[in-house]
Amino acid sequence: MNNKTHYRKAFDSPYLASSDITGPTPLTVAMVKLEADKSKKTKDVFNTAYFADKEIRPGEKLKPMILNGTNCKVLAQFSKSKFIDDWSNLPVTVFVDPNVRFGGSIVEGLRLTPRNIEKPALTPTDVKGWANAQAALKRDGNIDAVLARRTISPEHQKLLLEAENDSV
Repeated sequence: MNNKTHYRKAFDSPYLASSDITGPTPLTVAMVKLEADKSKKTKDVFNTAYFADKEIRPGEKLKPMILNGTNCKVLAQFSKSKFIDDWSNLPVTVFVDPNVRFGGSIVEGLRLTPRNIEKPALTPTDVKGWANAQAALKRDGNIDAVLARRTISPEHQKLLLEAENDSV
């Protein structure tokens, strides 16, 4: 990890910039909003990504990120939707591309790549996990919360549901 100070830190932008990223950074897009430029340098409106993560590093607040066309295309493909309203809860990795063309120059730019999160498998042999799944099923009345965190084979889903029905 690089502990040196990037020269662009002095410009104090309200948005995430290449100077804020020291290496590939895993984040989760919480939502994307169409909003006016907060830097007040332009009257432009931007697609702006807000992240579920609160800090980029311990003690350093994570800023929202303006999405350029390239990054919008990545989120549209990843979410399978061209609508920014559907770009919530997407796990991504933010990284710096040193070869971005902007205004006739080559500059550093932020890029996104999808980050697939492997969910651990749940089987009845995982006694603690199975008990937690049964408790969540009983609490919520459906299996959705369990499937959001764990991968469960169709056979084991059936077994989990049958066990819940037997306990009622």
